[in-house]
Amino acid sequence: MVPGLITAILLLLFVGSCIWLWRPDNKPALDAAAQMPLEDDKEETP
Repeated sequence: MVPGLITAILLLLFVGSCIWLWRPDNKPALDAAAQMPLEDDKEETP
């Protein structure tokens, strides 16, 4: 009984997070986060 409830809760959390991530409102923030590894650092290293 308890493992089934935990599985159902985790499934709902997963589906909810997928819906939240694929909303068009999040596109600018996700695009900015996707470009972070490609940006140069501001400070110079010796």
